[in-house]
Amino acid sequence: MNFSGIILGLVSFICIGIFHPLVIKGEYYFGTRCWWAFACVGVIMLIASLFVKNIYLSVAFGVISFSCFWSIHELFAQEQRVKRGWFPKNPKRM
Repeated sequence: MNFSGIILGLVSFICIGIFHPLVIKGEYYFGTRCWWAFACVGVIMLIASLFVKNIYLSVAFGVISFSCFWSIHELFAQEQRVKRGWFPKNPKRM
């Protein structure tokens, strides 16, 4: 039996599950100003995925990398969802 697909699917599932609330909390506390943090982590993970010899770690770093890049898009989409009233706005953040 080959469990590679199941393992990598699980890594992707966990990554999506982690980044969804990160985007929501990031927008709530920092607004869209935190996009660069997602970009920096994404670039670091992308480079790491190129140089790691273990295929599972390489794919995991790649999934994390592109989850970070997609989170930048979602961060700005989250800002629009807050403006529409779908999510609460942080009253302490200007």
